[in-house]
Amino acid sequence: MTEFDVTFRDERHWVSFGESFVGSEGFKALFRDGMLLVEETAAYLDGEGRAESRLISRDATLAYASESMRLTTRLMQIASWLLVQRAVSEGEITLGQAHEEKTRVKLNEVDRTLAEASDAFSALPLRLQDLVRRSRRLHARILHLDKLITEDDRPMPVPRESPVSAQVGRLRAAFGGE
Repeated sequence: MTEFDVTFRDERHWVSFGESFVGSEGFKALFRDGMLLVEETAAYLDGEGRAESRLISRDATLAYASESMRLTTRLMQIASWLLVQRAVSEGEITLGQAHEEKTRVKLNEVDRTLAEASDAFSALPLRLQDLVRRSRRLHARILHLDKLITEDDRPMPVPRESPVSAQVGRLRAAFGGE
């Protein structure tokens, strides 16, 4: 088994990564961190961010507006995903129902329209740059986890007899073996 396995088998049954992850302390920490970032960003954009946006150049104002909208959209997707996964962990919905919810709230791939190395991005207030970077890292992490959970929903392969075992069985039967 490698660190990338999403399900594993013990002596008796398959263990689902999705089911075990949403009930873990790791998920609780992810949920807490994600929701704190949503709250921090909302407070910034409603307060200090408004004041900072008045101090930047006219050209940077457009970048500020578009990046803050992308940031808000990204964080709403993150919050929705986290809330659905928490509902699974609390038994309010099943993983199957969570998968159905996923079609309503789409986790888009990371949008890098305004590259972090660009002049437009560097003209943004430092606090906004930090929030954007943190939200992108969290979003990438959630995309990865969502992929693991989605792959985990696939049906388990049915164990079948190894071709070698089948041949050995035929040889034993043909030659009167055990």
